[in-house]
Amino acid sequence: MLSNVWRKGSALALSAVSLAPGSAFAQMAGDPAGSGAIVGAVSWLQGTLLGTVATTIAVIAVAFVGLMMLTGRMNWRHGAAVIVGCFILFGAASIVAGIQTAAQSGY
Repeated sequence: MLSNVWRKGSALALSAVSLAPGSAFAQMAGDPAGSGAIVGAVSWLQGTLLGTVATTIAVIAVAFVGLMMLTGRMNWRHGAAVIVGCFILFGAASIVAGIQTAAQSGY
C-alpha cells in the first residue's frame, strides 16, 4: 500500500513538473484582461483555505483523529491520511514553489 502511495505521489509530482513551464509563462505574462473576477474568487478561496477558520478546523481535526487513533477507534491508515492531507493543504505554497524552482533549474 505504501508503495502505491509513493507511486501516485511521484506520478503527480512528475506531471506537475512537466506542466510547470507553461504555468511559469502564464505568471510572467500577467493576468489577462477581464480576469479580475476570477482572480478575486481564487484569492477568496485561498484566504478561506489557509485562513484562521481553516487552521482552527485543522487543529481540531488532527486532535480528534489522534485521539481516535490512540483509543483504537480509527484505523491508523485513515488517520495518517487526514494528517498528511493537512500537511499538504498548508504546505501547498511551499510544494508549488519547490516544483517551480526545480522546473526552472532543469532538474
